[in-house]
Amino acid sequence: MTISIAVLCSGGGRTAINLLDQIHEGHLEAEIVLAIASKHGIAAIDLLTERNVEVAIARQPEDSIAIGDANVEVWLDEYKPDLICLCGYLRLIHIKPWMEGRVLNIHPSLLPKYGGKGMYGTSVHEAVKQNNEVETGCTVHFVDSEYDHGPHVLQKSCSVAQSDTIEGIAEKVFKLECEAYPEAIRQVVEQLRV
Repeated sequence: MTISIAVLCSGGGRTAINLLDQIHEGHLEAEIVLAIASKHGIAAIDLLTERNVEVAIARQPEDSIAIGDANVEVWLDEYKPDLICLCGYLRLIHIKPWMEGRVLNIHPSLLPKYGGKGMYGTSVHEAVKQNNEVETGCTVHFVDSEYDHGPHVLQKSCSVAQSDTIEGIAEKVFKLECEAYPEAIRQVVEQLRV
């Protein structure tokens, strides 16, 4: 059974493209039915569009008096995908009852370390380096009402050497993310089918 996925992006789009590659290579029985970018001008829009995925742009806070991304909620309600995968999406989303256990995020650290508002991308890897961590990795977790907080689905780790640069750490972690997200999606799908 093919599952429907919505991907939400705020940056470069590499995570969403990884999921698309996993689907096309037959490693993930899924279809991306909805892609949402948090704003205009991010690289994810071009990458997804080049792969024939239409991308909707979330309403900006200055576009409306309403709090939150009302249009994102409307789109998600309309499509009601089996899973909602945050792919570097930097905004909180309101988890409605139908979404419980269906919204996943991947974070570039071994949560609970280096999570929370403002901790994403390079800032996470800089903190790992600055604190002389000997291990880092990524965490796939269910999304709740707090940044990087919900129950973990899985974690993958790698060692950090003193000689590793921030860019080197980022590359190691991204390789883990490319394995971890599809694996976590498969685990969650199995749970949903029970």
